[in-house]
Amino acid sequence: MSTEIIHPARSLQGSLVLPGDKSISHRYAMLAGLAEGTTKLSNFSTGADPHSSLGCMAALGAEVKDLGTHIEVTGVGGSFRQPTGDLDCGNSGSTMRMLSGLIASHPHTFTLIGDHSLTVRPMERIRKPLEQMGARIALVDGHAPITINGGPLKAIDFDTPIPSAQVKTAVLFAGLQAEGTTSLSEAITTRDHTEHALRAFGAKLTRETGERPRLVIAGGQKLKAIEATVPGDLSSAAFFLCAALLFPDSNLILDSLGMNPTRSALLDVVAALGAKIKVLNVEEQHGELIGTIQVNAAPALSRGPMEISGALTAQLIDELPVLAAIAPYTRHGMIIRDAKELRVKESDRIDLVARNLRAMGATLTEHEDGMEIPGGQTLHGAQIDSGSDHRIAMAFSIAGLRATSATEINGAEAAAISFPEFFTHLRNLCPQ
Repeated sequence: MSTEIIHPARSLQGSLVLPGDKSISHRYAMLAGLAEGTTKLSNFSTGADPHSSLGCMAALGAEVKDLGTHIEVTGVGGSFRQPTGDLDCGNSGSTMRMLSGLIASHPHTFTLIGDHSLTVRPMERIRKPLEQMGARIALVDGHAPITINGGPLKAIDFDTPIPSAQVKTAVLFAGLQAEGTTSLSEAITTRDHTEHALRAFGAKLTRETGERPRLVIAGGQKLKAIEATVPGDLSSAAFFLCAALLFPDSNLILDSLGMNPTRSALLDVVAALGAKIKVLNVEEQHGELIGTIQVNAAPALSRGPMEISGALTAQLIDELPVLAAIAPYTRHGMIIRDAKELRVKESDRIDLVARNLRAMGATLTEHEDGMEIPGGQTLHGAQIDSGSDHRIAMAFSIAGLRATSATEINGAEAAAISFPEFFTHLRNLCPQ
């Protein structure tokens, strides 16, 4: 276990190109593995999780090459092979859940495993729809390891019971290879990277409007390789956007950043908390928006505590730890509700955020589904327990920038799960 010491900083200045978006990297890796031809992906995520997806593609018969400047994946042309061993998903719930849908129609036996934190995360949510489609799936008390006895699937009409882009993806990936036409509806719209990725690889996918919009995908479609540059990861940018809020003279430029509208709620919240965001340019590639933004601190727009609940919580689920970590420093504080999903991530993120904030001297109220954090507080340095959770380690590194004394991040190596370069970038942007 490694430790990083975060000293109080004076300012945040500089420009940054972020590693490729994790969510998009996962999906491109998997669809490239299934497709016909060789896909070339530039700015693929450097995090460990998407590389778990690449490793699984290689185990299923795809040829994966890391050429430094880009990743090449030569797909299997629609037919995965029987792997010689288990499919190791590492720490990646995205890999395990989405891959289950991708492989369920193939006539082999697959066992999906992961590290300890992955084996306690809920997997029942993907078993139910895939079994409705005819898949045979075995779990251990609702958790990994997952054993899938693959075979022909039939289309279903599915209403997602909880907002989950991973569940949506598993169903759409299975529907792509099922007999018939699969439809899926969401009560709360989740990030739409899967829809863009499927279309990029040549699949036809439509959205039917109405009282409850539905995504519709016909089975039996074949995918073709693509060339793409993965946009910079907005969830990784969240840490530096929040850091910019902490210093009145901050000046941050983020280049080649993913600006997907289903993820842009983060920019709205950061602006309301006191960031002045200027969009310098935007372009589109394979349905994804990529832009450059400039961020400076400005007076907070919110007139009371920032409230994050309902659909907004679902849209910000990955960014909530860092937003909560800086909430004591904001003028009016923050209320986070409807976030019970945080308790079954890589760690119980509500518990860890609350305990670490209290260790730094913060006052807050913890709820089963969130927390209330008053603003205008002064925090001191403390020993932070990351819980081996990458987002906790990085969130409290940002909180430590405004503490009155040094903050010790224990388990800092967890950041490499999604953002290996995080601490290097932090030191470059925030001289201490």
